[in-house]
Amino acid sequence: RPHRTELYEDPPLGCWPIVYSPDYNITFMGLEKLHPFDAGKWGKIINFLKEEKLIADDLIVQAREASDEDLLVVHTRRYLNKLKWSFVVATITEIPPVAFLPNFIVQRKVLKPLRTQTGGTIMAGKLAVDRGWAINVGGGFHHCSSDKGGGFCAYADITLAIKFLFERVQGVSRATIIDLDAHQGNGHERDFMDDPRVYIMDAYNRYIYPGDGFAKRAIKRKVELEWGTEDTEYLQKVQTHVEGALNEFKPDILVYNAGTDILDGDPLGGLAISPQGIVKRDELVFRAARSRGVPVLMVTSGGYQKRTARIIADSILNLHSLGLLGRQQPACALGSPSLDQMVRDSAKDFSSLSLQ
Repeated sequence: RPHRTELYEDPPLGCWPIVYSPDYNITFMGLEKLHPFDAGKWGKIINFLKEEKLIADDLIVQAREASDEDLLVVHTRRYLNKLKWSFVVATITEIPPVAFLPNFIVQRKVLKPLRTQTGGTIMAGKLAVDRGWAINVGGGFHHCSSDKGGGFCAYADITLAIKFLFERVQGVSRATIIDLDAHQGNGHERDFMDDPRVYIMDAYNRYIYPGDGFAKRAIKRKVELEWGTEDTEYLQKVQTHVEGALNEFKPDILVYNAGTDILDGDPLGGLAISPQGIVKRDELVFRAARSRGVPVLMVTSGGYQKRTARIIADSILNLHSLGLLGRQQPACALGSPSLDQMVRDSAKDFSSLSLQ
């Protein structure tokens, strides 16, 4: 019998299935600046969406921190105990000075934000099934598996979200992960290595971290990219393989790891995709999923430049303007279309389709 969790309580119907908490952001004595990650990126995304009147504080789902009991659905007790050593957390987050801090500070300032984002991904999994889509503004810790963290990933939120759905939500027994972060998603790959219920597509720069040859055996569709891959080639490959993946295996949920470290100039990604290319990529994935009636859970994952928050916000606004978000929830969010506006929009969508 699954344990009781607060993460699966239903949020008010009027909320958008966009999950966030101010606790996502890591701020602490400037130490976060020692890693290229923009540790306040998540709050910035929300602020941009508020400025554009897409959302308001009381209309997004407040993420809750995953408890030890929640984490043990996937993680070993041994692994969670290891995180009580500051030097282990320093290694995982790639911020060496963290090793010298008392662990209670590391728990509160580094791991609690990551546990809250992990709770957010688990919550967004159920929301996606209920509403057709959900976005966790954080999460996407795809280098963490049940017993090993790395690459700034301390908890296996993608594995957890899928395992929670398999165990607790009727009718969810097959999942597809589409991982389009610039790095190979070796964490969820190791976790689902021999699980026929999970289909993994992964497109990544073949020359960078983690280069996990063992984990690659779990990938059903492997798209290995060269240094400096640009928009045209990238989008063509994404489109071909996303469509192919969804034709080959019919999932009950699609988990989309939407890393923005593919952006041109990213210090860790080594690819050369434009901001418009990222917006288009997200649109391709949502179109493929929504046209097949597959619920999609999006997490934001890696992205190591200051401008990525704006690009993620622009992408969400684009998905909304194209009608790829919504239509399944009550039209009561600020800035969400009224019912007659939706009818007009769908008539417009229809007429533009018939003109093509």
